[in-house]
Amino acid sequence: MTVEPDGPRRVGAPGEVLLEADGVVAGYVAEVNILNGCDLDLHTGELVGVIGPNGAGKSTLLKALFGLIPVREGVVRLAGEDITGLPAHDLVSRGVGYVPQTDNVFPRLTVEENLEMGIFLRPKAFRGRLGEVTDLFPMLGTRRRQRAGSLSGGERQMVAMGRALMMEPSVLLLDEPSAGLSPAYQDEVFVRCRRINAAGVSIVMVEQNARRCLQICDRGFVLDQGRNAYTNTGAELLEDPKVIELYLGTLARAR
Repeated sequence: MTVEPDGPRRVGAPGEVLLEADGVVAGYVAEVNILNGCDLDLHTGELVGVIGPNGAGKSTLLKALFGLIPVREGVVRLAGEDITGLPAHDLVSRGVGYVPQTDNVFPRLTVEENLEMGIFLRPKAFRGRLGEVTDLFPMLGTRRRQRAGSLSGGERQMVAMGRALMMEPSVLLLDEPSAGLSPAYQDEVFVRCRRINAAGVSIVMVEQNARRCLQICDRGFVLDQGRNAYTNTGAELLEDPKVIELYLGTLARAR
C-alpha cells in the first residue's frame, strides 16, 4: 500500500516524535475533566497501545488528539507543530485518520460509497486509492456494492478502517477496534493493524483487550483516572507485576 504523503501532510523522520500530547486536560462538561494532565508520544513507524480501566479517559484522549473535544490545558503537536484545537477536517488534511468505536460507517451507503466519503478532500484520487485499500482489505472489493449496514460487525470495522486509510494518513487513531467483535474478527483486526503499521502508518490504538494490544504494540500507555499510570514497551508491561495485578489479571502471568 502506498503511504507517501502529499500536500500539507506531516511525516517525521524514522524514530522522531510524530504525534504528542503534552499535559492535556480535557473533558465533555464544563469544569469536569476526564483527562488530568495526560501525556503521550508516538514516534514515526510505531504502533502504540493505550489501555486502562473503563472511564480512564482512553477514548477521550483520542478525541482530544483529533480535535473532537476542546483541550483546556496542555498542547497537542504533530511533527512538532502545535495543532491544539484544530478541527478534525484540518487534521485529516494533515495526515491524521480516526476510526471511532461506534457509528463508524454510513449504514445506508454501499461499501464503495463509504470509502469515497473517506477521500472527499481529494476526489480525483479516489479510484487509485480504492485499488490500494481493497488490496489491503480484499473483502471491501468483493462487497463494494453492498450496503454497509448489512455487514457484520467485523466487516463494518474493516470498512471503517479502510475509509480512514483512503486519505493516506501518516497517523491512524483507532478507538477500541476489536470491541464487540467475534474472536475470529478480533484476530483479523489485530492482524490488519500490524499490516497497516508495517506499510508505514504510525498508529495509536485504544483497546479494551489489553493483553492482545500489548502483544502487538511497540509501546504501551496505561491510563487511570485521566493520568498516565505506566509507560513502557508492550513486552515489558505484559511482565510488570503491578500492571498484571491491576489491569491484566492473573491469566497474563500464565502466558
